[in-house]
Amino acid sequence: MDYLLEGVRALCDFSGGGWKCLVMYVIGIALIWLAIKKEYEPSLLLPMGFGAILVNLPLSGVLNQNVGGIEAHGIIEWLFEVGIEASEAMPILLFIGIGAMIDFGPLLSNPSMFLYGAAAQFGIFAAILLAALLGFDIKDAASIGIIGAADGPTAILVSQVLKSKYVGAIAVAAYSYMALVPIVQPFAIKLVTTKKERQIHMEYKPESVSKTMRIIFPVAVTMIVGLVAPQSVALVGFLMFGNLIRECGVLGTMSDTAQNQLANLITLLLGITISFSMKAEDFVAVETILIMAIGLFAFVMDTIGGCLFVKVLNIFRKKKVNPMIGGCGISAFPMSSRVVQKLALQEDPTNILIMHAAGSNVAGQIASVVAGGLVISLVSQFLV
Repeated sequence: MDYLLEGVRALCDFSGGGWKCLVMYVIGIALIWLAIKKEYEPSLLLPMGFGAILVNLPLSGVLNQNVGGIEAHGIIEWLFEVGIEASEAMPILLFIGIGAMIDFGPLLSNPSMFLYGAAAQFGIFAAILLAALLGFDIKDAASIGIIGAADGPTAILVSQVLKSKYVGAIAVAAYSYMALVPIVQPFAIKLVTTKKERQIHMEYKPESVSKTMRIIFPVAVTMIVGLVAPQSVALVGFLMFGNLIRECGVLGTMSDTAQNQLANLITLLLGITISFSMKAEDFVAVETILIMAIGLFAFVMDTIGGCLFVKVLNIFRKKKVNPMIGGCGISAFPMSSRVVQKLALQEDPTNILIMHAAGSNVAGQIASVVAGGLVISLVSQFLV
């Protein structure tokens, strides 16, 4: 009864910040509603929403426990310290599952798609600049900018490695906008392309990609990235390890496990664990609103950067590329490629771009984790 009374007093103490907890309950319920009703990234938004409620209950035992006068970590605080703060294990392990899900065949049959994936990371650096101009320090600005990677695990990892105090807001922004790709991207694409450009047809001549090439690719990418951007090795290495499990042909059961059980379990735990950073006193602030706005800016600029890059290349090409292909060079796979195909069909029911879009989209998956490593490396050198 004493705990109940103390909890009620804490909620009713509006001068002491009790109102912020009520705001977090609303945010938590909103995330749960989006996950269930709208099916926006339900595997992450639902546990994040429920976790936001858990960690903001007065005297919540998920953050700390007091048994017989002995203080102990609650389950969510323990998961955060072990799985994210101490080792960054959860977001990195998730990349094994992501890698096992990805077919790099469309990219390998047309390696020029790597350029589109790289160009679509423009939003990261544009957002970092904007965040810095708005007064965030360099490590927080870099962490906020990585929302533009359109890759939740990368955003969480970078913000944690750089010790940003806005991990919760960054995670919510990253996954919310990933879920809103079907809404954000059409707006951004139409902003910088004409109807005629969106109607450009691209012939797809699938080139056979040998099993040997599929096996060599993840090993080669890991080695090259390790030399060029060492800070990206954990991200790219685990992504490519998952892909190697998929492509080797002798680990079918493990590939299925990585794609399903492992990915689902880590996603579930990651979603509820990140709610540790969604405590009311830290989350309910003007900075959170700014982070959400900068995150939207990053996603829009990613898409615009990719589209404009293709338009510039088209000046020198006889056979034109549909600029939308550049716009889907972000990490949100396969949502972005589906969005581009849907737009293509709206403009011309006979225009099939899905394979080109998929190649650009998986290129963005690689480019986003490389960009994350580069950001960590550059900021770490700046802070030394």
